[in-house]
Amino acid sequence: MSCAHYFDRTDHGDSCFSVDTAAITFGRGALAEAGHQARALGCRRVALFTDQVVAGLPVLAEVRRALHEAGVEAVVYDQVRIEPNQTSFASATAFYQSDDFDGAVSVGGGSVIDTAKAALVYATYPAPFLRYINQPIGEGVAVPGLLPPHIACPTTSGTGSECTGIAVCSVPIDGDRTVFVKTGLAHRSLRPRLALIDPVCTETLPASVVAISGFDVLCHAIESYTALPHTKRARPGSSLLRPMSQGANPFSDVGSLEAIRLCGRYLLRAIGDRGDHEARDQMMFAATLAGIAFGNAGVHVPHAMAYAIGGLACSLRLPDYPSERTLVPHGLAVVWSAPAAIRHLAKACPERHLRCAEALGCSVRDVAAEDAGALLSGELQTLILKSGLPVQLGAAGITRADVPTLCEGASLQTRLLGNAPLMLTESDLAAMFTDSMAEVT
Repeated sequence: MSCAHYFDRTDHGDSCFSVDTAAITFGRGALAEAGHQARALGCRRVALFTDQVVAGLPVLAEVRRALHEAGVEAVVYDQVRIEPNQTSFASATAFYQSDDFDGAVSVGGGSVIDTAKAALVYATYPAPFLRYINQPIGEGVAVPGLLPPHIACPTTSGTGSECTGIAVCSVPIDGDRTVFVKTGLAHRSLRPRLALIDPVCTETLPASVVAISGFDVLCHAIESYTALPHTKRARPGSSLLRPMSQGANPFSDVGSLEAIRLCGRYLLRAIGDRGDHEARDQMMFAATLAGIAFGNAGVHVPHAMAYAIGGLACSLRLPDYPSERTLVPHGLAVVWSAPAAIRHLAKACPERHLRCAEALGCSVRDVAAEDAGALLSGELQTLILKSGLPVQLGAAGITRADVPTLCEGASLQTRLLGNAPLMLTESDLAAMFTDSMAEVT
C-alpha cells in the first residue's frame, strides 16, 4: 500500500508545490473575535453577508455584537441565495457598491462565503460577469489585484470555502437560459483574509444539512488525495502561474487522510445527535482540514459531475432547504457522483483508494488492488444509506434521458477534469452518470 512513488518526478512535470491558506482561528468562541480582528485588518465599516435563515440565529447576533463592541459598523445583507447564480452575485455586488465599505464579513455556509467573495471581486474590479468566470464558460481572466479584507465565519461543516480562493455559481450555457451549469471564479485573491471557525455554529444544524455538508467534506478529501500528482501536472512558465488546483501533493495528503478518518469516525454520530458536541466539533475540524487540502490540491471528477447535476432542473425538495424552489444541494450532488467515479478511477492509483478506505475504517487486509474501487465506493454508499439521504440521481427526477445534457455540463469543467488521475472521454462520463442512477441496496 505504499504511495512512495506517487510523486516521482517526470520530465515535464512540476517538481515544486505551493501552499496557500487563509489565516485561521478555530475553536469554541472564535466568533467573539470578529470585531478585534476586523479592526486589526483596518476595517471600520463592513458589509455583513448572510442568508435569511442565519440572519435569525444567535450566531449572527454574536458577530454583530463583537463588531459593534470593537467600533466596527456593520450593515447586513441577508439576501444571499442558497446555491448562488449570476443574478444573486450581481445583487450582492450592487449592495457592496452602494456604500463606503472597507471590508466584508460573511456568516453562513458556502453560498454566503462565495457570494461575499464574488461581491468583493466585481465591486473592486468591475467587469462583465464572464470576464473572471472559469474557462471555457467564461474568459478566465485573473483578478487584477488584491481585494478588501474578508473575514469568513462558516456556520456549516462542509464547503471549506473559508479556506479557498473559489466562488461557485450557476451560469446559463445556452442562449435561452434554460440550461445551466455550475462553475465560478478561482483565484488566490478570493481567499478570505481570515477564517473564524466556531464549532458552536453547528449545534443548531438539522441532520440533513450535517449529512449533506459532511459528505462534501469527505469527497473533498478523497478527491484531493486521489488527484493527479503535482509532478505530472505541466510545469508552469512562472511560479506565479502555478494553479491553486495543482494536484495531489505531500502537504494536502496529510489533511486529506485525517479528514477522511474523522468523517469515518464522526459523520454518522454528528448526523444522528445534535447534542453530540464532540462529533459536531470534529466534523467542523474535518471540514477545515479538507478545505485546506483541496484548496491546494484541487478536486476532480465527482465535483465536475456534481456541477452538471446542480445546474439541471430537478424535482427534489428536501427538508431544511429553501421550500420555495427545487434544488440538489451541492454536497448531495457530489456524493451521488462519487461512487461511480471511484469505481472508474481507482485503477489509476489503487493504493491511494485503499488508503482512503482504510482511513474510513475498512479492513484492507488481503484486498487486491483491482478491488480498491469497489471497496471504497461500497463503503461510501453504505454511509449514504445510513445517513437517511436519497441514494441516487433518480430521487431528483433525473433520468437516463438527461445523460447527454449532464455530460455536456461536466465536460465544461476542464479545471476539474484535468486534475483527475485518468484522462476521460465523454463516453466515460456517460457511463459514470448512468452508473450513478443505478439502485443502491
